[in-house]
Amino acid sequence: MLDAIDKELLKSVAGLEAIPKGAYNIRKNGRLLAREVSANIDIETNAEGSGIVIRVKPGTVNESVHIPVILSQADLFDVVKNEFIIGEGADVTIIAGCGIHCGSERPEGHAGVHEFRIGMGARMKYIEKHYASGPGKGKRTLNPVTRVFLEKGARAEMELTQLPGVDEARRVNEATLAAESSLLVTERVMTEGSQFAESRNTVILAGDDARAEIIARSVIKDDSRQDFHATLEARARSYGHLECDAIVMGNGMSETVPALRTLHPEAELTHEAAIGKIANDQLMKLMSLGLDYDEAVARIIKGFLR
Repeated sequence: MLDAIDKELLKSVAGLEAIPKGAYNIRKNGRLLAREVSANIDIETNAEGSGIVIRVKPGTVNESVHIPVILSQADLFDVVKNEFIIGEGADVTIIAGCGIHCGSERPEGHAGVHEFRIGMGARMKYIEKHYASGPGKGKRTLNPVTRVFLEKGARAEMELTQLPGVDEARRVNEATLAAESSLLVTERVMTEGSQFAESRNTVILAGDDARAEIIARSVIKDDSRQDFHATLEARARSYGHLECDAIVMGNGMSETVPALRTLHPEAELTHEAAIGKIANDQLMKLMSLGLDYDEAVARIIKGFLR
């Protein structure tokens, strides 16, 4: 049974307004709330009891899995380790995310370790959102880890978003790409108040003609801080690109550290990075169209994080 807080969290992190159709696993306050499997997608608790194993049959196409986590219990720091095995030639979408509702002065948090093994020629789209709300002043912490292993010709697209309300987040993303595989990571993070967010990314281009692209968009408001570190390492004839842009507002602080490392003479690695404030000409243009200052800023930020 979902209460009003559960529904609000599930809608924010996974776009759910009710129990979804198809395969899903919903975790609440450290325990299984609901689970369903399909003919092609199996979900079971792992041997250690610390998470789930999701297996997608080879050749499965146009199916999705929802695996949101929600918390509303004070003093709980939930830790879960999930494994995803995507069969050869499959094409699936995985919708994850963690939502915290804090109603007291005591802290709450979640750490999710997700390990993806994507079979030869398979495709996976992974969507993950983090969100926190509630009237409580307790610290809200989210520390996600993703590890991705792509076999020959596999593709992965990952959208990682942190919405407002999270006091501290330390994200780690790691990926290893075999020949002819590709990875696109888009990370969007907004912090405000005194919040802190750190993202550490390491991508190994291990096979010939592997391709990876990491795009990071950050909005740092008030006295908050964000650190972004990314390393692309080419061990074969391959291509990689890093793109990191940040908007700083108020007394926000940002550190961006891109690193490119090539161990092969035919590798091509590039990066772009920019940190700055909202351009006055953008504000003036929107205000000339009838928006006030706050509306214009909100419109620019929304477009930047899209």
